[in-house]
This record gives sequence, structure tokens and C-alpha cells, in this order.
Amino acid sequence: MIAKGLTRRFGALTAVDHLDLEVRSQEVFGLLGANGAGKTTTIKMLITLLPPSHGTARVAGFDVTAQAAGVRRSIGYVPQMLSTDGSLTAWENLSVFSRLYHIPRRQRRQRIAQALAAMDLESAAHQMVREFSGGMVRRLEIAQAMLHRPTVLFCDEPTAGLDPAARRRVWQQMRGLIAQEGTTLLLTTHDMEEAEVLCDRVAMMRRGLLVALGTPDELTASIGPDAGLEDVFVAYAKDQGEAEGRFRDVARTRRTACRRG
Repeated sequence: MIAKGLTRRFGALTAVDHLDLEVRSQEVFGLLGANGAGKTTTIKMLITLLPPSHGTARVAGFDVTAQAAGVRRSIGYVPQMLSTDGSLTAWENLSVFSRLYHIPRRQRRQRIAQALAAMDLESAAHQMVREFSGGMVRRLEIAQAMLHRPTVLFCDEPTAGLDPAARRRVWQQMRGLIAQEGTTLLLTTHDMEEAEVLCDRVAMMRRGLLVALGTPDELTASIGPDAGLEDVFVAYAKDQGEAEGRFRDVARTRRTACRRG
């Protein structure tokens, strides 16, 4: 996945400013930054939900502008907002997605069973999703996004609102699935522990600009011998709107936690 000069403007506001980025095959790549840094806008351009104002990007070998259909066939996307239907069972949710992804009828049952097994949800296959815990819902959403075996998986804050035990279980399942399928993963997160555990490399964004890029160890070493990724975040990604961003982060996390139980 390669972006060159990727830019998105909304009137006078430049949300993403000439972003150059390369994500390697089968890499877990973290896109970090405060609220308003341009992370979600970047993802929306890469998954073809927003056209770039300038620049180019290729995902899974397809141009996001000229070959948008090819991009969509090759990716999975786990958004922040709830993407499962609580009135259906886990199996029924995956069955709906198997049709949306045009998985051949003769392969659907096997694919659904494999997806549930990969996310450790076999015993809950015929349970109503509204009865799921937050961690189970998130694992089901990842199973949905991986059902058609995408080349690249995008996750926008995949564990927001989950308790520590559920968060670690999701991490474990994601790592195992990526290793098994050879998928490239790009995620956004405000959880620095999550970035350290999951990511091979991370990029820090600030006001639409890429301000730091490297492995977690490389970035922490650039700050000091006792630094962690939180220190890197403060040094590179902190902005004037930090206090407002914290309030919004808390509000969003609480809304998510309440919605998922």
C-alpha cells in the first residue's frame, strides 16, 4: 500500500497534507495522532469513501481513484461505529455479509464456520448478537471484515470501550488471524499499549502531516532511554486542541462502552 502526496481539503481546511506513506505486505501498521490529526480522513481516502483532493494512493495494487472497485474487493474495514445487527445471530450476520461480498453459495457455510472459529466464537454462532459482550461484538466485526479474505484490513480504533481482558483477547485473535491469512493490517488507536503490542511500525500524524515514522522501539529511542510510546505521542502528536481531544475521546469511548455493554 503506497500513498504519494495524498491530500484532502474541505474548503479552507487541509485535513491531510501531502502524505507520503508505504505500508509493507503483511505488516501491522499503526496510524496515531490526536483527534483531528487526519487519521480517519486518510483511511477514508484509502478505502475509497473519500476522493483525494490531490495525490495518489494504491491499495492491494489498485489505484484508489481509477480502480476503486478493485480496492473495495481487496479490503476489509472495521469502523468505530457498530457494524453488526443485534437482532440477528452471529451466523446470520456473517451470512448477510457473505452475500454482500459475493462469496459463492457453495463456499459460504465453510467460510462462516472458519471465520467464527478464527475469532473463537463457535459456541456463540447461534446466539443473538444483542446478548454479546463488547469483546465478542468486536471479534464478530473482525470476522465479518475478514470473511472474504481481504488483502488489507483497516481497523479504526478496534478496541475502544473494551475492558483490559477483552482488549487483550481481541489483540491475540487479530495477531493469529493475520499470521494465518497473511493479511496487511492498518489500524488507528489512542491506546499506546495496543500500538506497542500489535504494530510493527507506527506513524504519527499532526494537523494532517506525517511527523514521525518507525518501529515502536525506534520512536521511543528517539525521545530518550526511558521513554514509552505515550512520550512519543506527546512529543510528536500533541496539539493545541489536546484538552478538547481528551474530552471528545472520553465521550466517544463512553458512548461506545454503553452501546456495547
